[in-house]
Amino acid sequence: MLIYGEINTMNSGKRWTVYDRYSNNIYLTHERWQHITDNHPEMSDYEESLKKTILQGHRKQDPLNMRKYRYVKTFDNLAADNTHIVAVVLFGVSVGDSGELIPNNYIVTAYQKEIG
Repeated sequence: MLIYGEINTMNSGKRWTVYDRYSNNIYLTHERWQHITDNHPEMSDYEESLKKTILQGHRKQDPLNMRKYRYVKTFDNLAADNTHIVAVVLFGVSVGDSGELIPNNYIVTAYQKEIG
């Protein structure tokens, strides 16, 4: 089972793709990373920690939007007094060239937060 696969193709717009602990393929685009670092500049040095949050973090489904999940993981080295990285992921599907359904799960945003 592949648990960590990384792609870096400018054509797709994806920075990287990882598999979470449930074998869901989740990706981050260049555009979303720009959004994250523009709105949460403390995240700019924590891209690897964001990957670990998806790979190893606990997730919880949003009660109002069943496609939305929050992944949360504790870290000891975050900015200020923050203790966790939170990543918001939207799950979906797209239709491939042959009509097959292809998972389309992507990180919408991520930020650091003090929890506890």
